[in-house]
Amino acid sequence: MLEEYSRERLVPETARPASVRSVVSKVPEVTALFWIIKVLTTGMGETTSDYLAHTLDPVIAVGIGAACFAAALALQFAVKRHIPWVYWLAVAMVSVFGTMAADVLHVGLGIPYLVSSIFYAAVLAAVFILWQRTEKTLSIHSIHTPRRELFYWAAVLATFALGTAAGDLTAITFHLGYLGSGVLFAAAIAVPALAYWKFGLKAIPAFWAAYVITRPLGASFADWMGVSHARGGLDWGTGAVSIGWAVAIAALVAVLALRQRKQATPRVSA
Repeated sequence: MLEEYSRERLVPETARPASVRSVVSKVPEVTALFWIIKVLTTGMGETTSDYLAHTLDPVIAVGIGAACFAAALALQFAVKRHIPWVYWLAVAMVSVFGTMAADVLHVGLGIPYLVSSIFYAAVLAAVFILWQRTEKTLSIHSIHTPRRELFYWAAVLATFALGTAAGDLTAITFHLGYLGSGVLFAAAIAVPALAYWKFGLKAIPAFWAAYVITRPLGASFADWMGVSHARGGLDWGTGAVSIGWAVAIAALVAVLALRQRKQATPRVSA
């Protein structure tokens, strides 16, 4: 059902063959594998950010996160087509840095999670409004100009920061715990899918609603795996969880790259 989010297209793009659209667009098709990798990147970003913040000086950790984020985005903007490992590296680094951005407001400035959630929701709304007014569409299948790609990544960064704050809000402020929050957001992500499938919600808002929810969904389960028993977790350690989820991401991205290579290879008829 979530794969149907990919069916929303601009009119000029629908006339193109799928192979042409995949070359033009800088972002991947929305499939079940897309959503799985997206959730994994959110969890990996959460625990990696926590690991760096507790292992290094917080200022140094944020600096490293910012540098990796900038380098990954620069690489993504430099390539001329969608390359799976480049795209998902950028998403992973956005996840790490987006987590740090949200944590700075609470840990560094003492701003409550409710306030930071509202703030980042307003930031995301502003990005969407400006994007829509400028480009006349929020479709991810229209990302084939530098300006649209800039809007896209601004929205992605805002969704990660918002999702981080929202996940901490439910887990800590509302006392649901990390596992409880994970279950909550697992149920919540079905809402836009059901609304699209049964009640006529347009594909674009359905996609972005689900995209926002993937952040607290993945982060809540990753936190639950990593934090101590005293905090309601499995106590596997944030470093170990980060490595495990990163390995899973790398394996699935390799599958995507292999599929893309097979699709691009011309078939020789007998």
